[in-house]
Amino acid sequence: MDHGAGRRGVGMGPSAIRIAGLHEKLRAIGHEVTDHGDVLIRDVERAQTASAQTGTVGPNMTPPPIATAAPAIKGKANHLPLIQRACDATHEHVRRIVKKDGFPLVIGGDHSLAIGTIAGLVAAYKEEEAELAAKGTPDELTLGVIWVDAHGDLNTPETSPSGNIHGMPLAVALGLGPRELTHIGGFAPKLHANDVVLLGLRDLDRQEKAAILDSGVHAFTMKDIDERGLAAVMREAINLATRNTDYLHVSFDIDSVDPRNAPGTGTTVAGGLTYREAHLAMEMLAESGALTSLELVEVNPILDVYNQTGQLAVELIASALGKTIL
Repeated sequence: MDHGAGRRGVGMGPSAIRIAGLHEKLRAIGHEVTDHGDVLIRDVERAQTASAQTGTVGPNMTPPPIATAAPAIKGKANHLPLIQRACDATHEHVRRIVKKDGFPLVIGGDHSLAIGTIAGLVAAYKEEEAELAAKGTPDELTLGVIWVDAHGDLNTPETSPSGNIHGMPLAVALGLGPRELTHIGGFAPKLHANDVVLLGLRDLDRQEKAAILDSGVHAFTMKDIDERGLAAVMREAINLATRNTDYLHVSFDIDSVDPRNAPGTGTTVAGGLTYREAHLAMEMLAESGALTSLELVEVNPILDVYNQTGQLAVELIASALGKTIL
């Protein structure tokens, strides 16, 4: 999916990551890998446009309706109906994987897909809560999140300068934004702000800075990493995201890495994590034993150089799932 981003191409990210040897790398370190394939979502809007232009309806097209009504939301949320469908489908896939005791690894695609990933994780945990309650041992199961990103992703349609939903997924998970997205799975919010850690921040909108400070999430900028070192910051991030939670999800935007090492992404910002800092972060997650799900997003092969960023994505995923130097 690339409809949440400001430019096309990131929808081919999953193919680039697979081509870079994801399955082979994970099997080499002892994992059993099941590839559930892409979540395919028909772009009804484009199909309707094509139908109207040609005057015919092809086998994969839907006749355009007589009238359509835009969702009643303030501000701007580009491609909202399509992203809602994509995230709803992703939520269902992830929920099923968790229920089968699998480790969900989601590759993207733009960061708006995290709306579906997190919804699916929490939906599965709510089902587990219900099962525990039925056995007489009620317990609230909560999810901690480490969000590794150059950006805060805490915009809403009212605050976003662009209306691109890949800048909104964390806000949605906290219950802010269009109901069509916040209530995927039938409930909101999905996360408690105190269980969320932002790491690697270096490019924030003015209103987003205020949103981060007001939200209650924990935020570590590149300045913090420069001053304290990545290892110290990562230890604190893992502690903050796991101290009151039962599960740990990491949402890794490849634009958190410096563009010299990860040129193939749509929102490059100089001064990001170095190659080794990115690996150290993932290696520390593996060593913690706390990681229960992972997504890696925003690899754009069109902007890449010889699939350098796709290969880095595979290496980072492998580090998070147990690959070590010795």
